[in-house]
Amino acid sequence: MIHAIGLVEFTSIAQGIECADIMAKTADVNILVAKTTCPGKYIVLVSGDVSAIQQSVNAGIELGAETVVDSFVIPNVHPSILPAISGANTLKDIKALGIIETYSVASLIEAADAAVKAGEVEPLLIHLAFGIGGKSYTVLTGEVASVKAAVEEGSALASAKGLLIRQVVIPRPAKQLIESLV
Repeated sequence: MIHAIGLVEFTSIAQGIECADIMAKTADVNILVAKTTCPGKYIVLVSGDVSAIQQSVNAGIELGAETVVDSFVIPNVHPSILPAISGANTLKDIKALGIIETYSVASLIEAADAAVKAGEVEPLLIHLAFGIGGKSYTVLTGEVASVKAAVEEGSALASAKGLLIRQVVIPRPAKQLIESLV
């Protein structure tokens, strides 16, 4: 089970690939994702122990310099986050919905992690900047009060970075909407 992750997001694909190399060589980390996102950005997501991730992320930031869009190190990532990124969360009991939309992949993953830690909610999905102009969003579900608290917590984190686009809570989503999301 993965406990700690780090990510660096770049405006340059070539620089991102070079930084992925240095991130892998700097510390004992595993590259979970190294790929392009829209619109022509590149992300590198690594796992490992916290100190190795911090060293790796710092190396990527230093080499990437002005091409770095955003980054994070999450020492104790919630276990539901990585399955939601890969689309493996299959939830049967969908109640209220909360949506957080951001301008960067890094701010969205951080916001989703903070949201699920803040309340009794589960991520239905985490969509990372593929085919949507570089934006990212998460859809969370749970009881209305928990969803509101979670969305506020996650949104505050993205807002503090200036990367929050919108937050929405839907107390009783239509069945057709739920079917379109799963």
